[in-house]
Amino acid sequence: MTMTHTIDRFLRLAEALHVTGLGRNTIYRRIREGTFPGQIRLGPNSVAWRQSEIDKWMLNPYPHD
Repeated sequence: MTMTHTIDRFLRLAEALHVTGLGRNTIYRRIREGTFPGQIRLGPNSVAWRQSEIDKWMLNPYPHD
C-alpha cells in the first residue's frame, strides 16, 4: 500500500498578502470577523498561514453571498 502525502507550505504575511491581493489590515480584520483563515504560531514572534487554507479561502472568499 502506497500513501502519497503532500506537504503543506506555511505562508508568511508578505506572501499571504501577495497571493491574496489583500492588505495587512484587511487580512487581520477578516480573521477577527471569521472570514479569513487564522494564522498558526510558529514561534514567539512568528506566525504563518497554511497554503491549503489560503487556497481553499480563495476558491470561496465570500461564503455567505
